[in-house]
Amino acid sequence: MLVGIVGKPNVGKSTFFSALTMATAQIASYPFTTIEANRGVGHVRGPCPHSAIGKPCNPNNSLCESGTRFVPIEVIDVAGLVPDAHSGKGLGNKFLDDLRQAHAFIHVVDASGGTDFEGNPVGVGSHDPSMDVTFLEKEISFWIFGILEKDFIKLARQAKVAGKKFEKLLQEKLTGLSITESQILVAIRQSGNDIDASIWKDEELLSFCQALQKISKPMIVAANKADIAPPGMMEKLKATGYPIVSTSAEFELALRKATNAGLIGYTPGDEAFEVTDPGKLNASQTQALDKMAAWLRSSGGTGVQQVLERVVFEVLDMIIVYPVEDETKWVDKQGRVLPDAYLMARGSNAKDLAFKVHTDLGDNFIRAIDGRTHMTVGHDHVLKENDVVKIVARV
Repeated sequence: MLVGIVGKPNVGKSTFFSALTMATAQIASYPFTTIEANRGVGHVRGPCPHSAIGKPCNPNNSLCESGTRFVPIEVIDVAGLVPDAHSGKGLGNKFLDDLRQAHAFIHVVDASGGTDFEGNPVGVGSHDPSMDVTFLEKEISFWIFGILEKDFIKLARQAKVAGKKFEKLLQEKLTGLSITESQILVAIRQSGNDIDASIWKDEELLSFCQALQKISKPMIVAANKADIAPPGMMEKLKATGYPIVSTSAEFELALRKATNAGLIGYTPGDEAFEVTDPGKLNASQTQALDKMAAWLRSSGGTGVQQVLERVVFEVLDMIIVYPVEDETKWVDKQGRVLPDAYLMARGSNAKDLAFKVHTDLGDNFIRAIDGRTHMTVGHDHVLKENDVVKIVARV
């Protein structure tokens, strides 16, 4: 799974990326600091089932700390987007190309209203951040429009004459964008256009692209710099209709660095931290940590970890599932307890999990066994959050 961090320049995208992944990214307060896409790994959290069997787990593809499983998510931070990026302005073409495989976007917005459309610093409260959400929607919609525009009518007529599935031809045209046939069908319905796409005008094609953008590249808004946002800014962002999370990437990055330095005890996403050795702190560090502690108490956290978890668990509606080789001991062939944790779309079944683990398991699927009830289940058994499942396949 790939989550894209998007937004205009100078809103704290690279700080957000670094805070989320602890990967190195160039950070500066001027537009187009990021040119080459940064890739890293963040994690989403869930309760580890190992407590149910009273044994410590042996994670292989994830982490476990104090009973919490951290499942990795690939994250990409791309060059900043400016108005008319779809036509090549700024670094628009590169920005959009880097995002082709993203399953969802975290749109980092300057909630303080302190940067204009181009990412240039202006006075705090001078810019309406909800307008940034609108223009990013437009840019991605026009990007999809540009890919389809040239051959669209030809494809529509070809499907009509040959009796082919129009959504399949469109999906092939959009190869590389991680867009499915079912998403295309939903977008056609939601656009309200005539079922005969061969008679669509540019307006109808654009409305389809706008619907497809929201369906195939769902988005959550990280209202960054919320610690300095003037009153009313959050209400403007909420009016966009997107899920909004107040964030302070700067605070999150500082807390993770302080944790790595052994100054505090902090788990990403927590609402508080503990100073481990006050004697190591100078006066300015103590003052900064006091400020961050106060903001965490008032806001419930820095919001950075929460954004990733909401985009995975709410926007993309994923669940965590644990495949095992032995359904009684919850171990793999090496005897490791609950070694792997997989993210699956809610509604996925046992056979989907088999294919997720390995294509051969899916192709040779016979049945599955629920590790909690020890009951045998079929290929269509719908998975639940935190399921432990053994896949039985032909050898």
